Amino acid sequence: MTIPDYVKNAAQQECDNFLAEQTGALAAVISSADGFDVASAVTRSLDPARIAAMASSIAAIGSVVSQETQLGISKSVTVNTEDGVVYIAYIELQGVTYILNIIANSSAILAQIIYNCSEIRKRLKVL
Repeated sequence: MTIPDYVKNAAQQECDNFLAEQTGALAAVISSADGFDVASAVTRSLDPARIAAMASSIAAIGSVVSQETQLGISKSVTVNTEDGVVYIAYIELQGVTYILNIIANSSAILAQIIYNCSEIRKRLKVL
């Protein structure tokens, strides 16, 4: 599937803005449902392609769990660690489902991450 340049550019801008504005953010990666990096902004030596692939797998596990437990459609998965958090959320671009993956250290506030991701979801959905 080919993603129009203006959609890629908007996704890239959202990743860049998130990384610049979110306290503790280490990575913001938007990937296809099958795990390919579409847009990303990272710090340190984090690899967006690896993050995209792992986020796709984790999101798939979340979907299976939500289906098996009959809790409805999975919207996000959160992984809390001793030094931070990984937040993976489904978003829509041009009617196609993508995955927004956020990695943040322990100075980040999960509620802010969730709120900011929901705002990104809204902005990208209307492209």
